[in-house]
Amino acid sequence: MNIEKFIQLLSEEGITLSERQLEQFEMYFHTLVEWNEKMNLTAITDKEDVYLKHFFDSITASFYYDPLKEPATLCDVGAGAGFPSIPLKIVFPQLKVTIVDSLMKRIHFLEHLAKKLQLEDVEFIHDRAETFGKKNDYRENFDIVTARAVARLSVLSELCLPLVKVGGTFVAMKAASAKEELQAGQKAISILGGKLVDAHSFVLPEEESERNILIISKEKQTPKKYPRKPGTPNKEPIE
Repeated sequence: MNIEKFIQLLSEEGITLSERQLEQFEMYFHTLVEWNEKMNLTAITDKEDVYLKHFFDSITASFYYDPLKEPATLCDVGAGAGFPSIPLKIVFPQLKVTIVDSLMKRIHFLEHLAKKLQLEDVEFIHDRAETFGKKNDYRENFDIVTARAVARLSVLSELCLPLVKVGGTFVAMKAASAKEELQAGQKAISILGGKLVDAHSFVLPEEESERNILIISKEKQTPKKYPRKPGTPNKEPIE
């Protein structure tokens, strides 16, 4: 996806990017590629692919969930090189973003990136999602929690839903396996206090691969035993 197409498709969704925002995306791309030579951040480094599969793909969450466009607290679990939260933050600077990631090297990259892009109201925390979700300062504290293809939905729900405040929303961004994952993950979502309120399926432009955005509202508090200790959700998912 070239930059003109990126601008055009966002414009069709009512999103107009300023010169400053376009500069930030360019800086993001160059910083990502530069750091990727020293550490493994992404397998995708071709410019048009980065704009399509990282930048545009990240922003698609806002096409289907309007509160991302408003002032809100957002936690991104396992964001890696900053997806989807940093592209969302560039487009909607009023978001207050917290990223939790288990790899310190990625946190260093994100801190450097935020400084370079002059992003405000961003916080980067080196932690496992399982232990982060137990901390009183963060547990059930966020309006929105996002995760993009980190793990199966039953596992992801245990990592993310404990962080969502009651009345808030977990936005899960999944690829083609979403329907099967949803069937397997319904019990976990319910036990953890969530309820699926919407599921949007669409095709990423140009590449035409399937994407799914699952909107899960937090209806009641998550039982204190969740999330379980690191590694357990993956080994023994709630089923």
